[in-house]
Amino acid sequence: MRDKQIVLEQIGVSFGKGATQVSALREVSLTLQSGQATLVMGPSGSGKTSLLSVIGCLLTPDCGEVSMLGRSVTSLSENAKGELRRQMIGYVFQAFRLFRSLSALENVLVALEISGRRGRQAHATARQALASVGLAEKWRLKPNELSGGEKQRVAIARALVNDPPVILADEPTASLDSVAGGQVAELLLKLAEEDKRLVVVVSHDPRWLSFGQRAVVLQDGQIVEDRKLR
Repeated sequence: MRDKQIVLEQIGVSFGKGATQVSALREVSLTLQSGQATLVMGPSGSGKTSLLSVIGCLLTPDCGEVSMLGRSVTSLSENAKGELRRQMIGYVFQAFRLFRSLSALENVLVALEISGRRGRQAHATARQALASVGLAEKWRLKPNELSGGEKQRVAIARALVNDPPVILADEPTASLDSVAGGQVAELLLKLAEEDKRLVVVVSHDPRWLSFGQRAVVLQDGQIVEDRKLR
C-alpha cells in the first residue's frame, strides 16, 4: 500500500439512542496519504479516538464510506476486517499493552504467532524489528526492566514486525517524559518519511507539532482545521 491512500467520506458515528444519543463524528471527510505522519488533535470528547477506530476498521461508522486502495471496507464482514487489520495495520497505544511475564523479544513474537509465523525465521524477524527501534541489545529484558520509552519502542517493534503499511498510534507519548517522548515521535516520523508508511497519531501533546507533517484538529466531532506542518 505504499504511495496509496485511506479515504473517509462523510463519516458519521453516534453512541446511544434517543435523548441520550451523542454524535462522536459528524460528516468527517479525510484523505490520508502514505509517506505522511498526520496528527489528530483536539480537546477530550472531540472524536479523536473514534476517528482512529474508524480508520483502523475497529469501528463501523453509522454512515459514510471508508476505502483502502480504492476498495470500500465499510461493509466488510468482521472476519474480513480482522484479516485486513492483521495484514495492513500496526497499532501503538498509550499503555504499551506488553505482557509483563514475557521478554521484549517474546512480546514482539506474539504478533507473529497471531499471524501464524513461528520458528527460527520468526525469531530472526522479531530480533530485526527490535533492532530497528534501537533495542537490539535488550531483547531478553522484561517490561519491568525497561524504561517507559523503551517499553513504547517494544510496542512499536511489535506493531512493525508484520511490515504493515499503516501505523496508528493513540496517545503514544502521553506517559513519557520529554526526552523519551521526542525519541518515540522521531521514530514514528521516520516510519512515514523514510519507510513511506501511512502514520496517524492521536495526541493532546503539543510537542508533536514539531514532528508531524500535517495536523487535523477535531472539535465536537467535526474537522475544524487541517493544515500542513512541514
